[in-house]
Amino acid sequence: MKGKKHKQGLAKLLPEITGVIRVSNRGEGAIVLPNGNLAIIDTPDLHTALDGDTVVILPHSTKKEAKAEVLKIITRKRLEFVGIIEETDGIFFVIPEDRRMYTDILVMPNKILNAKDGDKVLVKITNWTDPKKDPLGEIIQVIGRPGDNDVEMQSIVLEKGFRPEFPPEVDAEAEAARVRALNSFDSELTKRRDFRGITTLTIDPVDAKDYDDALSFSELSNGNFEVGIHIADVSFFVRPETVLDDEAQKRATSIYLVDRTIPMLPEVLSNGECSLVENKDRFAFSAVFEITKDGILKNDWFGKSIINSSKRFTYEQVQEILDSPAKISERNLGGQGNIFKNALDTLNAIAYKLRDLKIEAGALSFEDEEVKFRLDETGKPIDVSKKERTDSHKLVEDFMLLANKRVAEYVSKLVKNQPLTFVYRIHESPDPEKMRSLQEFLQPLGYKLEINGKQISSGELNRLLKKSIGQPEENIIQRATIRTMQKAVYSTKNIGHYGLAFSHYTHFTSPIRRYPDLMVHRLLEIYLSGKKPSIEMLAQYADLAVHCSAMEKLAAEAERDSVKYKQVEYMQDKIGEIFQGVISGVTEWGMYIEELETKADGMVRLADLKDDYYHLDPKNYCLIGEKTKKRYRLGDVVTVKVKKTDLNRKIIDFTIV
Repeated sequence: MKGKKHKQGLAKLLPEITGVIRVSNRGEGAIVLPNGNLAIIDTPDLHTALDGDTVVILPHSTKKEAKAEVLKIITRKRLEFVGIIEETDGIFFVIPEDRRMYTDILVMPNKILNAKDGDKVLVKITNWTDPKKDPLGEIIQVIGRPGDNDVEMQSIVLEKGFRPEFPPEVDAEAEAARVRALNSFDSELTKRRDFRGITTLTIDPVDAKDYDDALSFSELSNGNFEVGIHIADVSFFVRPETVLDDEAQKRATSIYLVDRTIPMLPEVLSNGECSLVENKDRFAFSAVFEITKDGILKNDWFGKSIINSSKRFTYEQVQEILDSPAKISERNLGGQGNIFKNALDTLNAIAYKLRDLKIEAGALSFEDEEVKFRLDETGKPIDVSKKERTDSHKLVEDFMLLANKRVAEYVSKLVKNQPLTFVYRIHESPDPEKMRSLQEFLQPLGYKLEINGKQISSGELNRLLKKSIGQPEENIIQRATIRTMQKAVYSTKNIGHYGLAFSHYTHFTSPIRRYPDLMVHRLLEIYLSGKKPSIEMLAQYADLAVHCSAMEKLAAEAERDSVKYKQVEYMQDKIGEIFQGVISGVTEWGMYIEELETKADGMVRLADLKDDYYHLDPKNYCLIGEKTKKRYRLGDVVTVKVKKTDLNRKIIDFTIV
């Protein structure tokens, strides 16, 4: 009774707060109070609230890390979870894979959809109002047996709320759009600028199927060059207020897993009619620039076009051409080898100038390492290696950045910088508190970070990143710096892009795989025609910008999960083998190790350090032996042996050798 009266008294003193709750792997909730402090919500006080739900809470105080309880759930973020179904005496439970889902889900025998004990399933919570009871659910998809490659990759996608298959009506609409384009080709051609007689190239990964950008190149009589960035005209095929557009909105992005792509659009469009394939007439939306050899823009043009890709290159093929000092072989290039080499050499030289101008303006030069896998016929990884970023990759990236930047500048000037009139890609400057944390993190590694006032200059961050190049701790510093950055998002309110040092930036260059680019195309077309988008359209796009940012985050998580799964799977039959790694983190229970070649993360547990009793020195980011005073410091290179792996939990255990 005393506790109840106490809570009633608090209710009179402390206001109820509405916000989005975050739940940890331990089943503990947290929500940020208006004063910036964190309210912690114990599992019994969540009252069925789940991670991402919008809730009303009652804080018990407003002090730092105050306690609180959930009073009401306003909206659920999600009700579907991937998990393993287990049967005990005719009672079925699904144990969710997401450890933030802190309770099992009870499923009645008539709701199991023929699932068998041990199957991986997708379950939907149908009723949960009493926190003292298990939630009720029903199986909506039986995915298959754990350990099968297809099952595991599907599970990753389904867990993030995406669906690999398209509804039949969406596939039908995509086919209808393809046929409509063919039937209207001649009439549409008269409305477009024709680039089919100009050398035009696509440059993509070797396994790419959706080619959404191409570069055209020609020399002008005044000594300058005309460079066209031609982007698949998805807006011609995907029309507003259709089931095809609704599905693209919902997905918002394509997902690129280790062994497959979950496209935003059906393949008849994404890999077919929209894709800028070699030797096929294709509709495009183009940004065309007159540019000097020093990367200085003289003129630009934006509009609808028709192109025909002269050659489909892979990054590796382009790099081979750029590296060749002699005349490129005519073999397999249709007699145009010298033309292609001249175009690529010139484009690469201009790209270097564009890159220099960008860095001079303050753009950050991150080079975060990624890995690629070679898989056998069952999907099992048989080789892991670091992806190499060469001049061919940077060439394409620099021209795409140029197009994105100039489209944003062009529209902003047209609308006189009015907010809520366009979709921008924005990136806030770093949070000062996070920068100070980074400063402390770097000190034991021997790096200094100068922070003047509340802001840190991008030049100072670039100095730090440059100093770490080639060092064992390079990747750790890259990732630690990235983690201190705000996330780039989509917004109709422009604040510029800190990381790129652009005052105006958007995403224009990938509408096959990103819905924001499709919105940008539609808006740009309206503005080029001298018209204005409706207030209703702009309001809808403001909401969609938020949605697309959220879906982008989920897609990135799915992609990372697929990489993590394959890294652990690769290590599964390497038990007892020796590897070199770098200490990427230290905790009270052990140290995290990043294997140098595969970039696989694992842990050396404190209990497995047999030579001494080690304790954590959090200030200096190291573990110290009590007797020997031996130190394991962040950034140290160590020799480790694979002790065990847990594929279900995506965990690798190492021991020090």
